[in-house]
Amino acid sequence: MSNIPVKTAAAPAAPAARGLGSTAVLALGTFAVGTDAYVVAGFLPAMADSLRVSEGAAGQSATAFAVAYAVLAPVLATATTRIPRRALLVGALVLLAAANLGSALAPSFPVLMATRVLAAFGAAAFTPSAGAVAASLVAPAQRGRALAVVIGGLTVATALGVPLGNLAGRLLDWRAALGLVAALCALCAAGVFAVMPVLPGGPRVPLRARLNALRLPGVVAVLPLTVLGLAASYGLYAYAVPILHALGAEGGAEMWLLFLYGAGAVAGNLAAGAAVDRYGPVRVLAAGYTALAVTLAATAWAAGAHVHRLPLAGLLMVAWGAGTWFQTPAQQVRLISAAPRETPVVVGLNASALYLGIALGTGLGGLLLPVGVPAALAACAGLAVLSLAYLGLTRRYR
Repeated sequence: MSNIPVKTAAAPAAPAARGLGSTAVLALGTFAVGTDAYVVAGFLPAMADSLRVSEGAAGQSATAFAVAYAVLAPVLATATTRIPRRALLVGALVLLAAANLGSALAPSFPVLMATRVLAAFGAAAFTPSAGAVAASLVAPAQRGRALAVVIGGLTVATALGVPLGNLAGRLLDWRAALGLVAALCALCAAGVFAVMPVLPGGPRVPLRARLNALRLPGVVAVLPLTVLGLAASYGLYAYAVPILHALGAEGGAEMWLLFLYGAGAVAGNLAAGAAVDRYGPVRVLAAGYTALAVTLAATAWAAGAHVHRLPLAGLLMVAWGAGTWFQTPAQQVRLISAAPRETPVVVGLNASALYLGIALGTGLGGLLLPVGVPAALAACAGLAVLSLAYLGLTRRYR
């Protein structure tokens, strides 16, 4: 009888510890996915030169990834529902590793584009499932922490992915950098297979049912702002290195300035989350879009006037990062408020809208970059002003 309390007390600890350990591995996986999405910007000029295309054309590889992710995320969420979760996550990471290896070995630009679309398949299958699995592996009281850890992998990738890609491209070359990303994805796949418990798939949910949330007026009104805002803020990030050159940054300064962008992104995301709770999402978005428009306009002026001051460039990169990633918490709160019973669906739709905005912005940036860096930045500043105006028209949906 005296042994019974010992067993009863010890039983919950092991699953909880195992769940948190699995969550950490999933966070490493989302870091790999995020690095894969952002790393290309760090060595874009070298990749363009190697494949004998313009920097604007090379940046369209980011557009291809983003478009494919936006389209595939809801489709794959439906098609893979019944697949056991560990098999799905491992398979997605293996596919991502193979796609990055293909990108590293790509002999031509068309082959590179094809492998970036293949990488989007893996990313779109992994990221949404990783969050859902993390929440299911821990006790209800730990779900917020588990989700924060998993999403934290993407946040850290935002901060470190591009500067690490820039550093790897300098020490090695862009092909070796993508090879390292492939190795990281393979390592994550092995970790998930070793640590993750066997979890069954779920019941099939038709794609039509997942998209029913688009019939709600609040969702239809709020989602376009995610597309427009990300097009304004992220549209030129794939071309960050050419922009830094226009600001007078060369050599090792590039890496540190890219790191400052990432630091601003992390700080902006955290600050926005706290501010939304205190002031509401509409006020936070209004302040953010105003700051973003001013930042992009100031960067356009500095590039056009040939103002080469590294402290100014650093300040602008921090503000740009914060202005890009402040949007997501506020937009998610608005969508959840508009459709509280469809929270997982609307968050997934917001992720698709986010990548669609990145795709449109990157595509626009690639078209405008040959005209000149100042013109491209001014156009994105105009999109930020348009975002502010659209927010004013839809402010009642909060």
